[in-house]
Amino acid sequence: MDKAISDNPAVQRQLERLWSLSPGADVLGLERITELLARLRDPHLSLPPVFHVAGTNGKGSTCAFLRAAIEAAGLRCHVYSSPHLVRFNERIRLAGKLIDDDQLSTLLGEVLDQADGIGASFFEVTTAAAFLAFARTPADACVVEVGLGGRLDATNVVHPLVTGIAQLGIDHQAFLGDTLDAIAGEKAGIAKRGVPLVTMRYPPNITMRIAQVAAAAAAPVFPLGIDWHFDLDEPDIIYRDTKGALMLPQPGLPGPHQPSNFALAVAILRHQQVITIPNAALAAAGRTARWPARMQRLGRGPLTTLLAPGSEPWLDGGHNAAAGAAIAAAIGERLVGRPLDIVCGMLANKDAAGLLAPLAPLARSLTAVPIAGHEHHAPADLARTAAKLGIPNTGVAEDVGAALARVDGGQPAVVLIVGSLYLAGQVLAANDELPN
Repeated sequence: MDKAISDNPAVQRQLERLWSLSPGADVLGLERITELLARLRDPHLSLPPVFHVAGTNGKGSTCAFLRAAIEAAGLRCHVYSSPHLVRFNERIRLAGKLIDDDQLSTLLGEVLDQADGIGASFFEVTTAAAFLAFARTPADACVVEVGLGGRLDATNVVHPLVTGIAQLGIDHQAFLGDTLDAIAGEKAGIAKRGVPLVTMRYPPNITMRIAQVAAAAAAPVFPLGIDWHFDLDEPDIIYRDTKGALMLPQPGLPGPHQPSNFALAVAILRHQQVITIPNAALAAAGRTARWPARMQRLGRGPLTTLLAPGSEPWLDGGHNAAAGAAIAAAIGERLVGRPLDIVCGMLANKDAAGLLAPLAPLARSLTAVPIAGHEHHAPADLARTAAKLGIPNTGVAEDVGAALARVDGGQPAVVLIVGSLYLAGQVLAANDELPN
């Protein structure tokens, strides 16, 4: 189950109530959220136009580009995302700003007052609170990120304007299945009758599976490579669909995987007819979108000052094989002959070898750390996995600060902290870089 604490006493009281009511584990299904929302007079039916995005990797970045484009057009945008990194408030953005503590404590209290006997999970209560806030606060659009899967995710009660699926990979097998085909079917479960479903390019069997699920829902599908296209033409992106071609700047978010997330966001915006987003706003979104802990260059702070001057510290919450490949491609561009030192901590249910294998050929060292407050791979086991993959100089440390002291050889290096969004949140808090 997600965990959260707040330094605001009123919010903390509601979070403690939430823990006491929650079943204590992730649960999927729409029965509880539907009943809870009904007790709250169905706020999800009164939302501004909803952009609903699923995917294994890239859905958060896609949502960040969507928000940036909507706001660049001068419009107000609500955003619901998960998990939070440092403050619970990060999950609910109202008309451009993170929800404040007073609003949050009141909303959580109101939802929890109606949740008795339902057995709603942490995520379901949070989702209901977000939808209640969105229904009460004027805005022009809502961007809603799927929490887990799609078909049975608590967010799948919305009536979206358009839906999208980002990159797919193997993750959350206990809930979604052990194959990409099964996972794709669950993600495609966000399809709705008559609502455009915009997707990336996938292997033929995955494309067919998504098409089957969408057809059963009577949803039109618009895949990359058929209904929309993009190509890299340094330093630009050339995007094309039936409405014409656009030349857009490559996104400011680092990594060779981000142009595809940006292009997906553009395609989602261009496959709906309700909200007008000028081309200039699309271009601005590429330059201005921010998404913390996804290939984030850390600034100077209490943690990064532990490194040798001139070092380049990066943070990414990636935790599966697909993320490992994307991170390796992104960090590889930064090395330019410099060594790479990795600090890694991972939850116990994640595939450590899958994440680290693409990074292993680049790494000079790996230091494994625990993730305080969460079940995690024992650092010694993580270090052994890294050594088996061929990473030299593996070791363990009690926390990230000690790990950074260990990797500092007195010479500038590229340092990557990776493995979990929970770890990333602890790093941002320790380095005084709170998401806003």
